[in-house]
Amino acid sequence: MTDAQTPSETPFWQFSLKLYGKPGVADTFIALQDTCGVDVNLLLFLFWLASGGWQVSADEVRNLDDKVRDWRNLTIIPIRNVRRRLKGAATLVTSGKQEDFRNKVKAVELEAERLQQEALYDVARTGAAGTEATPPAAARANVAAYERVLGRDFPKNAVAVLLGAFDGVAP
Repeated sequence: MTDAQTPSETPFWQFSLKLYGKPGVADTFIALQDTCGVDVNLLLFLFWLASGGWQVSADEVRNLDDKVRDWRNLTIIPIRNVRRRLKGAATLVTSGKQEDFRNKVKAVELEAERLQQEALYDVARTGAAGTEATPPAAARANVAAYERVLGRDFPKNAVAVLLGAFDGVAP
């Protein structure tokens, strides 16, 4: 990324917007986040690597997760929790003003996620990750590697939704 580029101009961010915008994908990512502890940005990154033909090992995924953990725990998770608790909560503040504030919190959460993606993109620019594979094979392998890191099997239907959407986005 050049100094003139913003995080939203990185190929990873653009890829994420395309994949996340596919039907059923956003809900699937959120369900995996809530039920399996998935870091959506990390899983998006693994799909982005796969789109370039890079398959990563569980050790490489673990290293990536280690790199983003502090940022995720310090910023993204607490901000998300505040945003979620504000939704429909009965407080002293009028519902309209509370919703306006919640939208501002949501914007801060999105900025925190973009910064995480920018940092992951910078990691990718330091050199090739993993081994070469076809994008579909790399996507399946990267998801499986993340499952091993988390010690969880993702629901098969969720994986099918994501892999199907990936096939429509990957080159």
